Amino acid sequence: MNTFLLRLTFVALFLAAQSPLYAVMQTGNSEENINYKWSFVAKVGSGSERKIAMVTRDTVLRTGDEFKMMVNVQKKCFVYVIHKGSSNELSVLYPYLFGAQFELDKNYYLPKGRTWFKLDKNGGAETFYILASNERLTELEQQLNSYITAAADQQKELAAAVVTEIKEIKKKYRTYQTLAERPISIAGNVRGTKTDAVNLDKFDVATLATEISANNFYSKTITIEHK
Repeated sequence: MNTFLLRLTFVALFLAAQSPLYAVMQTGNSEENINYKWSFVAKVGSGSERKIAMVTRDTVLRTGDEFKMMVNVQKKCFVYVIHKGSSNELSVLYPYLFGAQFELDKNYYLPKGRTWFKLDKNGGAETFYILASNERLTELEQQLNSYITAAADQQKELAAAVVTEIKEIKKKYRTYQTLAERPISIAGNVRGTKTDAVNLDKFDVATLATEISANNFYSKTITIEHK
């Protein structure tokens, strides 16, 4: 190999070593290390027209509609569900407590138990940030804790900082791959949106779960137009 080709090969290897993809290959994390089940379901309509609807993308819900979520972690990873309300206020829906121990393959409901969130009369955009990482997002946790414990007149600025941090995290991990996002198959039948003749008061949102598999990081943002 002549000197020019030797130098060219060295440069190519050096540049490859700086890329996130190369880092993944070197650490052996090219396979999924994030795996969890997730559902986001709403009760919409009124009276005899009331029904169950899956929330999988940006959608419209109305005052009085209810919604509920479920997280079930299959492999040890860190899942965050953060809500930004129509007045830009923030709340952490999951985990219930940062650093708390959780069980694998257990359904965690948001809100807990049989209760559902209900949309009030304050319309606007309701945004949900869903993040999953193979490591704790400690900087994000710290900013959220600062927001939660701050005085009311400081929260607006701190909320904006949290949203900026989420955007930076997504930018940092944008090279990582979502390997699968599919409805759960139970007893050979893929769960879909057919919910005829169900008892809405006893409906388990876990039956409409989607399984997420990813490499190192996954994110999704869902915006509800609250009318």
